[in-house]
Amino acid sequence: MNEDYVEKKKPDDDMASQSPPQENNVKKSEEPAEEKPKTREEELNEEIKSLNEKYLRLAADFDNFRKRSAKESSERAERAIENFAVEILEVADNIERALKSDQSSLHDGVEQIHKILLKVLNNHSISPIDSLNEQFDPNLHEAIAYIPSETESDGIVIDEVIRGYCMKDKVIRCAKVAVSKGNKEE
Repeated sequence: MNEDYVEKKKPDDDMASQSPPQENNVKKSEEPAEEKPKTREEELNEEIKSLNEKYLRLAADFDNFRKRSAKESSERAERAIENFAVEILEVADNIERALKSDQSSLHDGVEQIHKILLKVLNNHSISPIDSLNEQFDPNLHEAIAYIPSETESDGIVIDEVIRGYCMKDKVIRCAKVAVSKGNKEE
């Protein structure tokens, strides 16, 4: 019976049951030892690749930061304008009420509206520029007329056509004024 069993064996089975030759085992164990040490050029190329990847990540991060900052700044400006508009709407409502009222109370209503408007402007650090009887200052005033005056000296603001305003210390609109020429007759 042993002979029958031997005869039925396939040649492939013999190969599979045997261990691989020793040469293959030696080659496999030698392969890691055969790796060449990296040359200076290869090391520098890897470092360049690594630094380039870091640069690209930083550039993308900075671009995202720039976009986020611009968006946040825009949103802050929108909120500030919105808050200011809500306060100005109170003035608009009062103007509508004054226009609906009878003529006798119209002047009183407009005075009240003016007070509310000045209060809203003051809440936002916006204040009128005092110009009348002041020395003309080109940083604060825009001269639209020169008028001879017997009572005022040369360069004094004698009429304010349009009031100027400052926001904190910055002039946001110059006052349009008439300036005295003095009492020179031409």
